[in-house]
Amino acid sequence: MTPPRLLLGCIADDFTGASDLANNLVRSGMRVVQTIGVPTAPLGAGVDAVVVALKSRTNPAGQAVAQSLAALAWLQAQGAQQIYFKYCSTFDSTAQGNIGPVTEALMDALGADFTIATPAFPDNNRTVFKGHLFAGDALLNESGMQNHPLTPMTDANLVRVLQAQVQRVVGLIDYRTVASSSEAVRERIAQLRATGVGVAVVDAISNDDLMRLGPALKDMPLVTAGSGVAIGLAQNFGISPSLEASELPPASGWKAVVSGSCSLATNRQVQAFITAGWPALALDPLRMANGEDVATQALAWAAPELKDGPVLVYSSAESAAVKAIQQQLGAESAGALVERTLAAVAQGLVALGVRQLVVAGGETSGACVQALGITQMQIGPQIAPGVPWCFAQLPEEAGGDSGRGLHITLKSGNFGGDDFFTHAFTTLA
Repeated sequence: MTPPRLLLGCIADDFTGASDLANNLVRSGMRVVQTIGVPTAPLGAGVDAVVVALKSRTNPAGQAVAQSLAALAWLQAQGAQQIYFKYCSTFDSTAQGNIGPVTEALMDALGADFTIATPAFPDNNRTVFKGHLFAGDALLNESGMQNHPLTPMTDANLVRVLQAQVQRVVGLIDYRTVASSSEAVRERIAQLRATGVGVAVVDAISNDDLMRLGPALKDMPLVTAGSGVAIGLAQNFGISPSLEASELPPASGWKAVVSGSCSLATNRQVQAFITAGWPALALDPLRMANGEDVATQALAWAAPELKDGPVLVYSSAESAAVKAIQQQLGAESAGALVERTLAAVAQGLVALGVRQLVVAGGETSGACVQALGITQMQIGPQIAPGVPWCFAQLPEEAGGDSGRGLHITLKSGNFGGDDFFTHAFTTLA
């Protein structure tokens, strides 16, 4: 039997980023499924795009490449017409990768001699100008990302950052070209290819820029970008925005938030939730390291609170506090310890009857989704730019029951307004 023809096959380097990309594709009218890891079964019918969510963003480059190539092989087996490698809108990586090594590995596997790279996402204040990435009005390295505990970014020049990670020559398609027309972008691509450039960073400061960029990428085997570029791709397949693409089953059950992100945005969201008077519990990594069963304690606290509205369990903290804990426990050990604990909390909350769950932070989202045994998610309506509600059927051991599932959203640490944690639930009401 011939498998269904998949229009767009996407590979995302973390779980929140996958939802971010899927959200923009759904808003453009595409029917989207997000998988957790590389699927083992063929794709079902009725899907335009699949986003394979990997947890490869901070893995060693060799592991990230291997996982991405496995995802590519599965997407090719489903007949994907175009491949999209999605990374974070803050382009956070290191001189060793993983953005560059994965990009080149995918290019080699696809026989592609050229691709683009741009994390631009104007809806979330990520813009690229003259090859430099801005977060709001600040250069990336002055935005707070220079203090990121896992992937600090100290250079906003994306051409320079990417060139340090790849063997191919990196060039630039600047804002004047992108603002001109799709044809001007195509001409610039031809010029760069003729001079031996293999990857081009693309300027974009508005959604109009991304919409003009879209048609210029129609025949490109591989696109690499943040989620912003996705808004201009559906038109290449003759698809228009439709509300039907984002429909989910009705929501029910109790509500909870689990947050492990330490971004400035998430710290503000935690404080706004607490200020609004909702119950919140902070977890102490040092108590985890001392062997206390912090997850069980958190669930005992949450159980009587759930009936009155959403609860928040968080390990989010200011960068100075995070660094102090990392110095005591080690950065990798501290992160893994918190992830395991928050994943256990998420499992327990679902077992208690939570059916609307917000998870904040890329690493936290990956740990929680895997702990819950979720393998696929249907992508629904947008809560905030880059953050949709999703729906997943739960396995029985994770609290699943006949005909019911879990509404879940995986929020990138930097996304959403200060009231995101409370606003999210009103969009399902």
